[in-house]
Amino acid sequence: MYTDERLNCTDCNAPFTFTASEQEFFASKGFTNKPSRCPDCRAARKAQRGGGAGGSYSGGGGGAGGGRQREMFEATCSTCGKVAEVPFKPRGDKPVYCRDCFAQRPSYR
Repeated sequence: MYTDERLNCTDCNAPFTFTASEQEFFASKGFTNKPSRCPDCRAARKAQRGGGAGGSYSGGGGGAGGGRQREMFEATCSTCGKVAEVPFKPRGDKPVYCRDCFAQRPSYR
């Protein structure tokens, strides 16, 4: 169904292969555009944006955050009373839990 395709990178103008398996992957994700950068330039651009693999979660990177540091708020855990940091501004009308107490709560999914 898919066949390897030679493309030219828009950054370095080097030719690169858009493989059949990559095309299949792109299609499965719903991507309609071909890649415009070679794998090396793609990796360099990702590193420049701070989107490298691994590391700790900063609340951004993919999606609406755009790589910004996520704003955290201090709250007192409703169960144990320890100070916790949460990614939302507590309003006072609902309980707030630290990471440990939240993990102990049953899942309702």
